[in-house]
Amino acid sequence: MADERDTPLYMIGIAAQMLSIHPQTLRLYEREGLVAPKRSQGNTRLYSHRDVEKVKLIIHMTRELGVNLAGVEVILNMRLQMEEMQHEMEGLIGYLREELRKEITKLNKGTEERGNGFTRKPARKGVRVKTGYNKEGRG
Repeated sequence: MADERDTPLYMIGIAAQMLSIHPQTLRLYEREGLVAPKRSQGNTRLYSHRDVEKVKLIIHMTRELGVNLAGVEVILNMRLQMEEMQHEMEGLIGYLREELRKEITKLNKGTEERGNGFTRKPARKGVRVKTGYNKEGRG
């Protein structure tokens, strides 16, 4: 199922207005490969929520952090690689968790089948235990 944040919704003028930038800035970011809006059948650029969020990040990096567009590209690529690695790690952790669960289940079954190694002796009846204490309070 596609993420609704990826649904192309906004034409370039609307996206530019939302971001308080000139539409030409969005075209520049596209030429530089920083953002890739979808295209309508009439070849109109359509920006998704995810595209708009990405442009906000680009604007933050360039204006507030002083990163040039080449640096932004490197940062975005590294970020994408980190997200992919995180996804792979989550998959690996899920796999290992399932394997551990299976192994624990198998070990528990083996323990139940063998018993716990202790044999239970029946209790003896009629045995008195001396405690050194009597009911009158004298020891």
